[in-house]
Amino acid sequence: MTGLDCSGARGAATDAGTRLKVLVVDDDPIQRRQLEVTLGRWGYEVRTARDGREALHLMSEEGPVQIVVADWMMPEMDGIELCRRIRGNESHPYVYVILVTSRDRRDDIVTGLDAGADDYLTKPIHHGELQARIAAGKRIVDLQSRLLAAQEQLQIEATHDALTGLWNRRAILENLQREIVRSGRQGTALTVVMADLDHFKHINDTHGHPIGDAALRETALRLGGATRPYDFVGRYGGEEFLIVAPGLEASGASELAERVRNRIAGTPFVTSGPSLSVTLSLGAVSLRGGAEVERVLAAADAALYEAKAAGRNTSRLKEI
Repeated sequence: MTGLDCSGARGAATDAGTRLKVLVVDDDPIQRRQLEVTLGRWGYEVRTARDGREALHLMSEEGPVQIVVADWMMPEMDGIELCRRIRGNESHPYVYVILVTSRDRRDDIVTGLDAGADDYLTKPIHHGELQARIAAGKRIVDLQSRLLAAQEQLQIEATHDALTGLWNRRAILENLQREIVRSGRQGTALTVVMADLDHFKHINDTHGHPIGDAALRETALRLGGATRPYDFVGRYGGEEFLIVAPGLEASGASELAERVRNRIAGTPFVTSGPSLSVTLSLGAVSLRGGAEVERVLAAADAALYEAKAAGRNTSRLKEI
């Protein structure tokens, strides 16, 4: 190998600010070490493997890498088979593969690309070409990161309420449907709580919608603090919320509803304007063995109506 310059790095960090991870795969210890040193001095985080089998093990045990620079000819598992294995595993983000080979016939290049390589380098490796091809890989990796981030953001926006950050109405109903089906299939308990802020219209009319919005956000935070990590909490309507608590028996349903009620009423809400004494009325439903979604929601709504009729800031439970 010749011409491996050890000058400073250019653009070794990803868009996320972390160093780009490059895996060098080569059975030649001298060539492997030279690549490791050079890429390290350019600012990349470098891992090394002696063959394709060890490379796959490292990627599995130590986490994914963004770029793989792999020799074609290696014992145990060569670069072509390594490419195929990487492309066959769709559980990790895209890995940019550069195949290193002394073969420069067109048919050989096509074989490598068909196996899943993104690019190739011919021996002896020239440092400028290596740096340029790594930079090209980085652009692809960065683009993928941005696309995945955008996709994740779209998914969040599609399933979460913009004001409170809770599940939106469609998503919480989907979670409810899924947990009802699970309850029916497994014969497990399920609790559903419908909650409504008392006199919320008065808050908006008296203090304005920004204060009302602040009250909704604070309610969402307190609901999250009063429920279990695996419960589902969603904004069901304007000032209505829905809690889906898998595996919770009837006795636990009453405790959950009272815990939520106390979490809201126990401490006034601090806003940019006045502090607010806010209360919540709740209707809880306990079931086992599944039921129609409409029936569960109707029972929760009826229990909530009873809580409102009893003077608000209270909870009622129904079993179906």
